[in-house]
Amino acid sequence: MSRPQLAHGSLTSLVAALTLLTTGCAENAVGTRADGDTCRAGGGWSAEKQARWLRPAVSFPDGTTAGDAAVVIGSPTGEPLCEPITVQVEFWEADATSAGTDLRPVRRVRLTTDGSRPRTIRFPAGLSPTERDGCTGVLTAAYPGVPLKQTELPTATARLTPASTTADTAFDSSRVAARHLLPPTTACGASGGPTPNPWGGDHP
Repeated sequence: MSRPQLAHGSLTSLVAALTLLTTGCAENAVGTRADGDTCRAGGGWSAEKQARWLRPAVSFPDGTTAGDAAVVIGSPTGEPLCEPITVQVEFWEADATSAGTDLRPVRRVRLTTDGSRPRTIRFPAGLSPTERDGCTGVLTAAYPGVPLKQTELPTATARLTPASTTADTAFDSSRVAARHLLPPTTACGASGGPTPNPWGGDHP
């Protein structure tokens, strides 16, 4: 082999090595983590793609058997991500009255996950199945990235009933990976006009 060919081969190897160093875990040893386990590159994913990855990992335990565990974020099929993503789990209290349903944000949990181990998020105080009364339901959503904006929340303000399902609380955002509604079982409270902002004034 001639010297120019050797020089070209050395330069090519150097460029490849530099590429591995600068692209981080996503390309490190062809998709391996520092501990040697394989991982999936997620750097640069859009919020919508992060939501697609997150969706199969989210489950909502049966409150009658799981105590106060509201959400479990497990491990999606395949390798975990090389770098964790930010996930928000948000809870709204759904109070049914004769005037409609008042949905009020009560808690938002921010966590990071790469899918390598399950994470359990508990109900806010007073909203577990054994604590809340028949007038109160709970809406839960899990999504990647920053907190939802007011414009990303469901626009429907219909009264929630025991027959209501998760489909009755559709979010206006493609980055909501999963949502779950535990509807109130009865209407309580005094009658009156509809609530001007059914999502509560303290939501961003």
